[in-house]
Amino acid sequence: MSELHKFVFEGLPVRGMLVRLTDAWQEILQRHRDAGGYPAAVTELLGEMTVAATLMQANIKFNGALIMQIMGDGPVKLAVAEVQPDLSLRATATVVGEVAADAPLSHMVNVTNQGRCAITLDPRDRLPGQQPYQGVVPLFGDRREKLEKLSEVIEHYMLQSEQLDTRLVLAADDKMAAGLLIQRLPLQGATNLAGSSHQRDEDQIGQNEDYNRIAILAASLKREELLGLDADTILHRLFWEEDVRRFEPLTGAQGPRFACTCSRERVGSMLRSLGRDEVESILAEQGQVEVGCEFCGKKYWFDPVDAAQVFLQPAQQAPASDQKH
Repeated sequence: MSELHKFVFEGLPVRGMLVRLTDAWQEILQRHRDAGGYPAAVTELLGEMTVAATLMQANIKFNGALIMQIMGDGPVKLAVAEVQPDLSLRATATVVGEVAADAPLSHMVNVTNQGRCAITLDPRDRLPGQQPYQGVVPLFGDRREKLEKLSEVIEHYMLQSEQLDTRLVLAADDKMAAGLLIQRLPLQGATNLAGSSHQRDEDQIGQNEDYNRIAILAASLKREELLGLDADTILHRLFWEEDVRRFEPLTGAQGPRFACTCSRERVGSMLRSLGRDEVESILAEQGQVEVGCEFCGKKYWFDPVDAAQVFLQPAQQAPASDQKH
């Protein structure tokens, strides 16, 4: 069962989280496997993204969706992981070319160093005119060197966005996706990832000895250990000399789990955005409009009657149904 563990280091300005996605990750892969699946390197990237997005969502406790996107000019045109505030999650990738089993990040999405990682926070109850908050970082470092680890990209993002030191260890294969986050707590104020203002803690960046010591311990965690050991063993091996206070792990209905937010109403909104002429053109050619959710694979069909309903005023629309006419 997928699980999320939170812990703090007593008396130190350091917190941590460990997430292990098993059934949730298997559900995501199975749904995409039915449509052909992903190359091994893409599976690893998407798993690491899903874990990183889960850790970030659990870290900031944002009342809305956290959406992580990586886009670029390689064979992986877009990879997306989305986590809701209740830790339900989904993920997908668009692959348009061959990807070697051991392809690094740059070969997949950053061939000409134009790749980007975007983190979007979309509030659940938006106010009129309110736009989602989005932060974007390149897939290169301070010297424009290509970054080959997603963990380095996210650490760079967290440093820019929150002005806080963060260490991430991520790993994924076709059975599990897992990650460890260690972060230095601000001495005052609160996180600004969601756009709130606070006094930045820049003078402590890279200088807190307690955080640096714990981050070095975390970085010693090997990929095979992260994927192969249980949470108790991992935390004991890494931090047996530290005073760690752990909280009750989040599992089951309270923990990370697969769920898709697609709906017939959302697909109808997408068709409206295409316009009546485009939809009627598809109907004339194919007799119906078929739309498949890229996240969960569910199919939605709209025949001429359904399509006409889409463009009626809300008060004129019949109740929604997944049945075909």
